[in-house]
Amino acid sequence: MLNVSFRIVGNIAEAEDVLQEAFLDAFSKLKDFRQDATFGLWLKQIVVNRSINLLRKRKLELIELDGEQFENLADEEPEDEEEVEYQAARVKEAIKQLPEGYRLVITLYLLEGYDHEEIGQILNISENTSRTQFLRAKRKLIEILKRKGITT
Repeated sequence: MLNVSFRIVGNIAEAEDVLQEAFLDAFSKLKDFRQDATFGLWLKQIVVNRSINLLRKRKLELIELDGEQFENLADEEPEDEEEVEYQAARVKEAIKQLPEGYRLVITLYLLEGYDHEEIGQILNISENTSRTQFLRAKRKLIEILKRKGITT
């Protein structure tokens, strides 16, 4: 859960604070827990919401865009497991360099497994805005990786 929060807020001390607050929330709302989902998923949602609330306090702004079309960017698959782990670590480091809004959407989508509809609901933005932010984050991430000499 700490990693979930850290990937969203980008600061370990703030992630620890978020996690502590999330556990307090979960404990105080334990009676509201329904067996619809696993306890872990319920707790993860609390952590994600707390992390996003922290970002909102920092005045996170996502730009609403409509009607723009983007081409899909090709992804190469690494050859072996060690290479996959190495490249994943480099990509995660590069994600930390993205602007906050981009980092949040790409983290929720790629690392946490949310779809754009869910991200839109979580961040109170449209599904199209989530997609746009994701595509822009992906392009910016590719730029960062190319500057570091990593081909995509």
